[in-house]
Amino acid sequence: MAARAAGKLYRNFMRQRVISTSIGASRHCSSAATSAPKIPHSSKKGRLLTGATIGLIIAGGAYVSTVDEATFCGWLFSATKLVNPFFALLDAEVAHKLAVSAAAHGWVPREKRPDPPILGLEVWGRKFSNPIGLSAGFDKNAEAVEGLLGMGFGFVEVGSVTPVPQEGNPKPHIFRLRQEGAIINCCGFNSEGIVAVAKRLGAQHGKRKLETSSSSSPLSEEAKHGGKAGPGILGVNLGKNKTSEDAAADYVQGVHTLSQYADYLVINISSPNTPGLRMLQGRKHLKDLVKKVQAARDEMQWGEEGPPPLLVKISPDLSKEDLEDIAAVAVALRLDGLIISNTTISRPDPVNKNPVSAESGGLSGKPLFNLSTNILMEMYLLTRGKIPLIGCGGISSGEDAYKKIRAGATLVQLYTAFAYGGPALIPQMKAELAECLERDGFKSIHEAVGADCR
Repeated sequence: MAARAAGKLYRNFMRQRVISTSIGASRHCSSAATSAPKIPHSSKKGRLLTGATIGLIIAGGAYVSTVDEATFCGWLFSATKLVNPFFALLDAEVAHKLAVSAAAHGWVPREKRPDPPILGLEVWGRKFSNPIGLSAGFDKNAEAVEGLLGMGFGFVEVGSVTPVPQEGNPKPHIFRLRQEGAIINCCGFNSEGIVAVAKRLGAQHGKRKLETSSSSSPLSEEAKHGGKAGPGILGVNLGKNKTSEDAAADYVQGVHTLSQYADYLVINISSPNTPGLRMLQGRKHLKDLVKKVQAARDEMQWGEEGPPPLLVKISPDLSKEDLEDIAAVAVALRLDGLIISNTTISRPDPVNKNPVSAESGGLSGKPLFNLSTNILMEMYLLTRGKIPLIGCGGISSGEDAYKKIRAGATLVQLYTAFAYGGPALIPQMKAELAECLERDGFKSIHEAVGADCR
């Protein structure tokens, strides 16, 4: 495959050389009749450079052709570590936009190696090749779904998406705390709106389905991995507009417009950057909201697969009474899942010693790990393991993901560690997680879920 790519690059290069030579000759044909053209000295250097370039292409292609695809794929992921220092020099928001753009244009490595079988699991009737996902906030406007799934995430969640486009809070939005492995963000649901996201998801949905159907023979249900449009599960995280007075109407509008493309939906009521949003986590508000959103989803027409599961994303800054109320509503209304947790407004050690910690907004990354994991374990116990939980907050290694799973998570998500570590972190985490499971004698993810709560 690599040799074919090198050969194609060589042919294109030679074709461009022939064309440029022909054009140059035609420009000078009138003067050639009277006097021989002088060959500039620099053209000799050009020929030497051309020859060296062609030689490198051929040699590189020949060498790569001797390497198996899995090894070459591993090299590509490892090579992305060389780019991380460059991103660190950029403004945080510029780096974020550049990373999303790179994934959207396919300028990121694509995982060709199968995931360790021990990481495969089924949730909501869908088969995940691995439980490691990318949380909402990275690809807010669904620009890079295909590229992100192609990097090897088991699932990718886009959003939060608001009904009407909004810029969010005043910039700057993102503050790095590199030594602590953390980020503070005060974005405030900056979104292009559901119409733009629906158009983008619709185009990607059709493309992925077409590629899946054309590149593979019909698979048995036993071998089927992925969501509606093909390999990889897609979640859509819904938010409300800052100026909206009817939160339920905003979430219902999001369901009506985007649920046809989603393998699961998330009601985000826990961002600390939208005034009044976290009040929706109260028992009465939450119960009314979930009922309305469930009704909106269920009134739509669905095929054999049925409607997408509905989850709620909660805050790590909740009291025990708040958690009990949320658990009661989730069990009573048969909510399909909870994501635990969003960012925190607290500043635990060692973040509180950093001057940047004075910035307002939600803290994510390593300092959030213990807080969010404790909330996760508490919710697993309150729901008695009846509801799938997605553990999110401070995960930066396969060992961290394993601890979340033992605390009650069926799936896990990361963001901040990915922002710092880049694509190379994904295969590394999967390998580490598989090692953790095998080390402790577990034969599957499901066997390990809630192990520390028993």
